[in-house]
Amino acid sequence: MLAIFGSAVANGPQELCSPCSTQAVEDNRKSGSQILDAFVKEVPNAIQMTLGNVGGMAYTHHKQALLRPRSFAAIDGIFCMFQGNLENLTALRQEYGLAKNVNEVLLIIQAYKTLRDRGPFPADKVVAALVGHFVFVLYDTSNRVVFVAQDCECKIPFYWGTAADKSLAFSDTPEVLKAGCGKSFAPFPAGCYFSSNVGLKSYEHPLQKLKPVPRVDSQGQALGAAFKVDMSHKDKDVMHRVGSEANWARTI
Repeated sequence: MLAIFGSAVANGPQELCSPCSTQAVEDNRKSGSQILDAFVKEVPNAIQMTLGNVGGMAYTHHKQALLRPRSFAAIDGIFCMFQGNLENLTALRQEYGLAKNVNEVLLIIQAYKTLRDRGPFPADKVVAALVGHFVFVLYDTSNRVVFVAQDCECKIPFYWGTAADKSLAFSDTPEVLKAGCGKSFAPFPAGCYFSSNVGLKSYEHPLQKLKPVPRVDSQGQALGAAFKVDMSHKDKDVMHRVGSEANWARTI
C-alpha cells in the first residue's frame, strides 16, 4: 500500500531527508504524484483514491499476507488504509459501541473520530489500546489531519520517506520508496504514531523523546534517519487532555 501527502498538510522530520538529496549526488527522486502514478501502473490490481490536491492513497490485495490483509474504508470524509489484525477487536467493538460486523479499518476510523471529538483518552492511550500486528494510515479531510501508526513489534514492514516535492510518503514496500524517495526514506519506528499536527511520537513510551539514528547504505552514503526512543530524556511537549474544552483536532 502507498499513501502520499503534500507538504501543505504533512511534513516529516527534517532528519528523514538524506543530505544527499540536497546535493548533485542524487537527482533521481520523484514527486509525490509521480510515485503514486508509478505504483498504480506497476502494482497488479491497484486501487487508487485521490485526496483532492493534497495527495492520494493506493493499495492492492495482490500478494497480501493471509493473516494480515490490507483493507480500506472512507466514512464522513475520513479515509483509512489498514494492514494486519487486531487481537482484541471484539473488546474494542464493545468499548466503542460498534456492531459485530465492524472490521479493523472501520474500528480505526471510529476510534479516531472519538479521539477527535473529545474522547476520554489522549492519543497515545487510544493507539496503545490496539493489540495485534498492524499499520494504518488515516486522513481526515475536514481537519486536514494525517494520522499514522505502527505496532510495537514491527511484524509488518512499514516505511516512510520524503519525495522531491517534499511530499511525505508511507508504504509497506521499501522498493516503492527507494524508487521514489531515493535515499530519503527509513523504516517507520515501532510503537509510534505520526500526526501532521504534533509530529512523531511514541505511544509505547509517551513521556520520552524520540531521537534520530543516522543510517548509511553499502556505499557509505547517508540515508534518511531512523528514530528510536531516548529513555534518558522526557518529552516536555507531551500534553494530556485535562478538560472537556480541550480541542483534540489540534493535538492528534
